[in-house]
Amino acid sequence: MRHRLKDVAEKAGVSVKTVSNVVNGYQHVRPATRARVEQAIAELNYRPNLSARNLRKGRTGVIALAVPELDIPYFAELARHVVVAAAEQGWTVLIDQTGGSREQERVAASGIGDHLIDGLIFSPLALTAEDLTGLDGTPMVLLGERVDHGPADHVMIDNVAAARQITAHLAGLGRRRIAAIGAQRTAEGASARLRLAGYRAALTDAGIGYDERLVAPAPVWHRADGAAAMRDLLASGVRPDAVFCFNDTLALGALRVLHEYGLRAPEDVAVAGFDDIEDGRFSIPTLSTIAPDKERIGRLAVELLVGRISGDRDAPPRTLTAPYRLELRESTLGR
Repeated sequence: MRHRLKDVAEKAGVSVKTVSNVVNGYQHVRPATRARVEQAIAELNYRPNLSARNLRKGRTGVIALAVPELDIPYFAELARHVVVAAAEQGWTVLIDQTGGSREQERVAASGIGDHLIDGLIFSPLALTAEDLTGLDGTPMVLLGERVDHGPADHVMIDNVAAARQITAHLAGLGRRRIAAIGAQRTAEGASARLRLAGYRAALTDAGIGYDERLVAPAPVWHRADGAAAMRDLLASGVRPDAVFCFNDTLALGALRVLHEYGLRAPEDVAVAGFDDIEDGRFSIPTLSTIAPDKERIGRLAVELLVGRISGDRDAPPRTLTAPYRLELRESTLGR
C-alpha cells in the first residue's frame, strides 16, 4: 500500500501543508515538528509523488541524452553515468541515438517532442553552433568537440593535450615510426582533428618528423575500421613500430590484425587507444589508453542542465573541462 501525504499528516498530528513544507525542504518549520514529520515519513516509508510535483512546477521530470551511437562503448558507458547522476537528483533520462544524422539531431535539439523533456544533454556531429543558435526553448548542455563556443553550456576534455601525452608516451619508449589511426577530413571529424593536432605536437616535441603515410583515415571509429586501417599501414611499406588509435575500438581492431600478421604488441608494434572502455581492460594484451573521467563528465553535464532548468536560463554559456588520466597497460609496456 502506498501512503499519501494525508496519512503522514495524520500520523504526525500535523496539517497536510506542514508535511508538504517538510518534504519540499522549507526552512520555516519548527525543529520538533520537523522531527515528528520525518519520523512519520520513515515509519510509513512514504515516497513523494514526483509526477504530481513536477506537474505543479510545469515539468515532466525527464531529461534526454542524445548521442551519435550506442554501439560505440564510450557513449554507452557515459550514458550509464548520466543516468546515475540524474537519478540522484530525481530525474529520469530518456536516451536517444541520432546516428549523426542532421535531421535526427534537429529533432533532439528541438526538445524531441512538445513538453516531452525538460532539458537535453547533447553530443552532436552534424549540427553547428549556428544551427543550435537558431533553436530555442529546451535547456541544453553540449558534449564533444563538434560545437565550440556555442549557445549552450559545454562539458569537454582537452583532446589535444591528451593525444599529445599518449603519443609522447610512445615516443618515450623509443618508438620512431608512430602511426595514427582515425583521421577524418569531414566537418563532423572535430575530435579527430584535435587528436591529430596533439599527435603532431608530440612528434615535434620528440624531434620526429611528421609522415603523412603513417596517418590512416577511418570514416567511423569502429573495430572494423581500425582493422582495415592497420592492414593498410602494414601494406604501405612504412611499417610502424607504434600506433596511436583515436579511440579504443579502433585499437581493438588494430590489435586483431597485428595478431593475424604474426606481430606482437608491444614487442613489434606498441598500440595505444583513447576512451578507456571496459573491453580494453580485458583484451589481450590489455590496452594502454587515455581515460577521460566519464563519471565526472556525466555529473557535470547533469548539474549544469538541472541548474539551467531550475535557475537562470539567460546567463552566458559556461564551458567546463573534465579531467583525464594516462592509463598504461600491456599493449605498450608489455607483461
